[in-house]
Amino acid sequence: MQESETAHQLQRRLGLWDATMLVAGSMIGSGIFIVSADMSRNVGSTGWLLFLWVLSGLITVMAALSFGELAGMMPKAGGQFVYIQRAWGDLVSFLYGWTVFTVIQTGVIAAVAVAFAKYTGVFFPFISVDVIAIHLGNFKISTAQIFAITSIILLTWINGKGINNGKRIQTVFTTAKLLSLLLLITAGIYVGLNQNWFSLNFAHPWDAIQISKTTSGEWTSQPVYGVALILALGTAVIGSLFSSDAWNNVTFIAGEIRDPKRNIPLSLLIGTSIVTVLYCLVNVAYLGLLPLQGHAAAHDIIGQGIQFANNDRVATAAASGILGNSSVYFMAILIMISTFGCNNGIILSGARVYYAMAKEGLFFKRAATLNKNDVPGFALVIQAIWASILCLSGTYGDLLDYVTFASLLFYIVTIVGLFILRKREPNADRPYKVIAYPILPFLYIVIALIICIILLITKPQNTWSGLFIVSLGIPFYYLTKKKNSFTADEK
Repeated sequence: MQESETAHQLQRRLGLWDATMLVAGSMIGSGIFIVSADMSRNVGSTGWLLFLWVLSGLITVMAALSFGELAGMMPKAGGQFVYIQRAWGDLVSFLYGWTVFTVIQTGVIAAVAVAFAKYTGVFFPFISVDVIAIHLGNFKISTAQIFAITSIILLTWINGKGINNGKRIQTVFTTAKLLSLLLLITAGIYVGLNQNWFSLNFAHPWDAIQISKTTSGEWTSQPVYGVALILALGTAVIGSLFSSDAWNNVTFIAGEIRDPKRNIPLSLLIGTSIVTVLYCLVNVAYLGLLPLQGHAAAHDIIGQGIQFANNDRVATAAASGILGNSSVYFMAILIMISTFGCNNGIILSGARVYYAMAKEGLFFKRAATLNKNDVPGFALVIQAIWASILCLSGTYGDLLDYVTFASLLFYIVTIVGLFILRKREPNADRPYKVIAYPILPFLYIVIALIICIILLITKPQNTWSGLFIVSLGIPFYYLTKKKNSFTADEK
């Protein structure tokens, strides 16, 4: 006999510290250690690189503050799905949940799991994207993909055993990576002050030079300004935004947080602020240890610079200035800790969205049930299955573009919903109100829309594919509604 909802209920076992650890831990994955290389190739200057990290942080905090008001109004499991449903209705909320399942949540899980596998390969070389374990015609599965899938299954199993298990992992791994980042920042800036890279990197901080690869495989560079600079910035910011994403996951588990009307808005503000400051300081440390500009053909770390760090592993290259050859192993451990903890938070929280959808008749019926450990076990399993399938296809960069563009679209929809609910429900209980309303949420909407338009121009293949996936949910919505109506008629 299936465990029923009447027998089991979500347990409010998470406090402010736990919620903050989920915000920060879900945000910090592998991006901060990698994406600065691609960003610096797009903008080619220290001033614009740091500007983009500061801008991403401000955008994230603005969104988090806006979500805080909605979280206080609706402290329920499912978070953003619930906010969209109340403001926009079933269709738009279904499209959000559909996109979370098909791309946003599961795509991040897959990308982070593959990154975890790649860095595990530093210690175990047989775990590699180049080592093919299964070869069926043109279909190939590497040992890295198998290891990534194994890590997803393991974390799904752990979180299926109860919210306390996920909470402990999140606290331990988030604390470890926050302390490690502080160590990297402190050592990097200290060593950097005794070198000359700060003065060289900041000699011409606003001279933007974009580096791109031609169809023949050669790298070319050209100064960018005006509209070209705006397009370059809009393209480059995708990296820092991806690294700052997943902060909203704490809203998904609102049904398991004590005093959610207070703790969710506070955890959003504290968590996003901490990560924003750390990210900016980490990039300052990079600039103190390495030249920004480099050459693709160089064979040493200094010659490659940040722009052409080996496999874009900027953090590893920078740490070599402190630790020498052992930096590879230090950074591998740090990134393994970071990605494992990140995926724990994302896996834990994502299942609550499908649980909330199922409760509204917008997802598999069984996803609305809780297992004997008071967690949505079936939702966890189907999330793991689809994320594992995504591990077998696509690259880190493709998933990054898909996920960030889709996330931005629904962040905009959600914050527009804040205005809708202010007008429609002026007397609703709002324990917390977003500061500087309506300026702050409106500013976020404008900036996010500009970034989305730029991405549609500069990266049309992935962004239009993302829009296609969202729109593909429309027929599935009507099929779901028709099925539910048919079932109701039978009863």
